[in-house]
Amino acid sequence: MDKACKMRYKTMDSPLGKIEISGCAQGLHEIRLHDRKTPDPGPAEAPAPPELLGCPEEMTEPLVQCVAWLDAYFREPSVLPGLPLPAIHHPIFQRGSFTARVLRKLLELVKFGDTVSYQQLAALAGNPKAARAVGGAMRSNPVPILIPCHRVVCSSGAMGNYTGGLATKEWLLAHEGRLAGKPAYPGGSYLAGTRRGALGGTPSPHPAGRDGCVRE
Repeated sequence: MDKACKMRYKTMDSPLGKIEISGCAQGLHEIRLHDRKTPDPGPAEAPAPPELLGCPEEMTEPLVQCVAWLDAYFREPSVLPGLPLPAIHHPIFQRGSFTARVLRKLLELVKFGDTVSYQQLAALAGNPKAARAVGGAMRSNPVPILIPCHRVVCSSGAMGNYTGGLATKEWLLAHEGRLAGKPAYPGGSYLAGTRRGALGGTPSPHPAGRDGCVRE
């Protein structure tokens, strides 16, 4: 992290448990799920307004924007397009790396209710043969949910892995699929709408198959 950064930390409640947000005046550093609880597999219900730990005067603008964005994501996703995205100041985005490019493309192009594959995301980032590198980029994502690595699923239709846990990934896809009016996902969840020919895997240490899905 930048030695000049004066870090601030805020915690908010969510349907997935407590979420810790960290950042400085220049932007977010991380979003972390703490004390993860098993998400309710039923229809997503709007939680109470987020409970914040810490003094309001300690909130930097990026933290305020991130709390507002996450609150809307869980409670009223229809307003997300009108909300500013908080700046991100993690070192991974301060380098011109393939990982940074992949994460930016995922943030910019794969919207609420949509999904994408390893292979398609690699192509969007400029290297169609780098599906496995895309998996590494997903594992390096410092701000999950905001940068939606949960929207990367297997081209076979399987959900794939997720660093936050499969139950969390399934809940997020169900939350987005239900609210976007998408068809049911096999097994009771709702699979978000897909870009044609491009359903792909979630990060895993295992090699990717020909269909772009990570193998166990």
